[in-house]
Amino acid sequence: MAASAQIRFRPASANDVEAAVPLIYSSGPAAFDYVFAVPGRSDAQAFLRHAFVDGAGEFGWRNHCVGEFDGQVVVAGAGFGAETHWPFTLAAARQILGYYGLRHALGVMTRGLRVESVIPPPSGDMHYLAHLGVAPTLRGQGIGRALINYLVAAARRQGRERMVLDVAVSNPRAEALYARCGFTVTGERLSELSNAQGSVPGHRRMERWSG
Repeated sequence: MAASAQIRFRPASANDVEAAVPLIYSSGPAAFDYVFAVPGRSDAQAFLRHAFVDGAGEFGWRNHCVGEFDGQVVVAGAGFGAETHWPFTLAAARQILGYYGLRHALGVMTRGLRVESVIPPPSGDMHYLAHLGVAPTLRGQGIGRALINYLVAAARRQGRERMVLDVAVSNPRAEALYARCGFTVTGERLSELSNAQGSVPGHRRMERWSG
């Protein structure tokens, strides 16, 4: 039986932090490092663990689902709409201030806003799929497609039909997967964002109608 057929999806919990955060991070390591890595203070995954356990906002466990294979979390992702913008923004500000302190928080927030020029949050009727990550040893076995199907089905139960995601131009394998799942490229944003911790690649926006 294919691994994808044996995945059991469920809402994430705070207890999933050690397995889920590396998967979330793998969905965009360069962007996460650019924003959240602060030399001498923290790497990106340490902040993501803090935010995940907190539960609120874009990076909190309440915003994620996970999939288990043989009792282990091997896939994670999130889906959300434009109505989350301000709650997510306020949660992120609180988490960043609480974790980094005032000295570093302003820089982290500024870099996060810059990344939104390349990977903008959802607007209008979009249902945005994000933080899609599969364990490296299980890639290429249909698990990414199963995750997308799970997230799309959840969105449709909310009455949403316009699915949107962003993919780095440096990740053609992921773009090919999304194309096989019915997504088409609708635009591309270039990026010149770079620091000593990470260089954010350009991203392509892809959309799918699921009526």
